[in-house]
Amino acid sequence: MKKHSGGDRSRNIGFISTRLAGTDGVSLETAKWAEVLEEEGFSCFYLAGELDLPPERSFLVEEAHFSHPEIREIYEKCFQVQVRDLAVTRKLQQMKDKLKEQIYKFISKFEIDLLIPENALAIPLNIPLGLAITEVISETGIPTIAHHHDFFWERKRFLVNAVWEYLNMAFPPHLPSIQHVVINSSADNQLSLRTGISSTIIPNVMDFDNPPPSPDDYSSDIRKAFGLAEDELFILQPTRVVKRKGIEQAIELVSRLKMKAKLIISHASGDEGKDYEQRVRQYSALMKVDTLFVSECSIGEHRRMTEDGRKIYTLWDVYPHADLVTYPSTVEGFGNAFLEAIYFRKPIVVNDYSIFATDIKPKGFKVIELEDYVSDEAVNSTREVLKNPGLAREMADHNYELGRRYYSYSTLRQKLMTLMLHCFGAPCL
Repeated sequence: MKKHSGGDRSRNIGFISTRLAGTDGVSLETAKWAEVLEEEGFSCFYLAGELDLPPERSFLVEEAHFSHPEIREIYEKCFQVQVRDLAVTRKLQQMKDKLKEQIYKFISKFEIDLLIPENALAIPLNIPLGLAITEVISETGIPTIAHHHDFFWERKRFLVNAVWEYLNMAFPPHLPSIQHVVINSSADNQLSLRTGISSTIIPNVMDFDNPPPSPDDYSSDIRKAFGLAEDELFILQPTRVVKRKGIEQAIELVSRLKMKAKLIISHASGDEGKDYEQRVRQYSALMKVDTLFVSECSIGEHRRMTEDGRKIYTLWDVYPHADLVTYPSTVEGFGNAFLEAIYFRKPIVVNDYSIFATDIKPKGFKVIELEDYVSDEAVNSTREVLKNPGLAREMADHNYELGRRYYSYSTLRQKLMTLMLHCFGAPCL
C-alpha cells in the first residue's frame, strides 16, 4: 500500500452520512469515491445510521439515520412550521451532543485524518447530525471534503421551516478547513451566490474503463420472472417512485407507442410517502399501460432467494435485459440513472431537466429528448429506435465513448487527488 503521510501508516479517511447502504445516489457515489481512494493507498472508514459495509471499517450510530424516531420527530416539528417550541430546541441540542460524542469516538477509534461528510451538510433530514459534524470540524480543524449532492434550497419541502439559524450555520458550514464539492455547475453557482463559499465540481461517475460483465445464468430468466412475453418490449424506469421523477411521462410515452410493452419501475417510494405511487398506479390504469412495481418483490440490493423460492435480482442484473430506459425527471442533482443507462449501452429517453441541459447535453450525447411533455416527435423517435437495433446500437456506442471521456473513474481520480494535495501537501501524491 502506498504511504501518504511520511509515517508508518496510510492516511485514514472517514465518510459520514445518514445512510451508507443500498442503491441511493449518495451511497453509490460514496462507494465510487472510496474505491478510487483505496486504489490510491488511502484507508476508508464509515459512520452512518445504516451501513452495509465491512464491519471492521464501520461505526454504526443509529441516531445518524434520518428515520430514527427522535430525529424524525425533530424534523417534523421544524419543517412546514415557522416557529419551534423550546422543547424541540432542547431535544435538538441533546441529540447534537450525543452525535458529536460518537463522531469524536469514530475519529479516535480509526485515527481519522480527513472527514468526508456525504450530503449530511447539505440536506437537513438530520439537523442534529449536521450541527454535530460542523462543531467537530470547528473544534478540531480536521481537514474535510464536504460532498454535497443536493442542497436544501433545491427542495420545496425545506423552504418553510423554523430552523433558519441552523441551516445557515451548518447546511453547509463556512469553515477554513472544509473544501466543498458539488456535482453540477448550478449548485456551484448557487452555493457561491448564497453563501460566498467556493467549490469544486466533481460529477457523478461510472467505471467506463471497465464495461459491465455479460449477463450470467442467474439473471438469464429475468424477462420470464417479470412476465414478459417473447415479443414484448422491456422498458425500464430505474428510479424511485417520487414526484420529481416525472413517471407519468414514461407512462404516456409507452401508451402512445402502440407497441406491446411493459414498463418496469425498479425502486420503491423511499422516504417521500406513498401518495405519488398511488397516483402512478391510477395513471397507468387510466392509460392502459402494463406497469410493474418490482422493487420489493424482485429487485434488491443483493442477489438472494426468498423463503418461497423466488429470485431477488440486483439492478445491475436488470439493465442488460432492457430494450429502452426512460428517465423523464423534472429535477435531478446530476442523474445517476442516465450514467447507468449509457454504461449498459441502452438507448434512453430523457426529460430536459436543468442539469442535463446545462452540464450533460452540451457534451453531445444522443438521446430521445422530452421538453416537459411527450411530443409526437419523441414518440416517433422512440418507435424508430425500438424497431431499428442498428440505430439503437449506434446511439449506445456513441454515448459510451462520451461517458468514458467525461464521467469515468480517471476523471474522479484526478479531481480527488487535487483535493488531497490541498489537504496533505505533495507527499500524498
